[in-house]
Amino acid sequence: MKPKLKVRQVRSLSNRPYPQHQVIAGLGLRGVGSEVVVDNTPSFRGMVKKVLHLVQIEEVEG
Repeated sequence: MKPKLKVRQVRSLSNRPYPQHQVIAGLGLRGVGSEVVVDNTPSFRGMVKKVLHLVQIEEVEG
């Protein structure tokens, strides 16, 4: 099975630029403490890279 990424939001979006709000919403995160499991693809990796300072990432088995 392909590895997946578990992404957890650990910082708030207040006072952050609007594009970062869009990326967080695109990942499916809904606020501090929420977490999602997404595929480990270049597109998701690029999204995570843009908000790396707001999230915590862990690789998990799919």
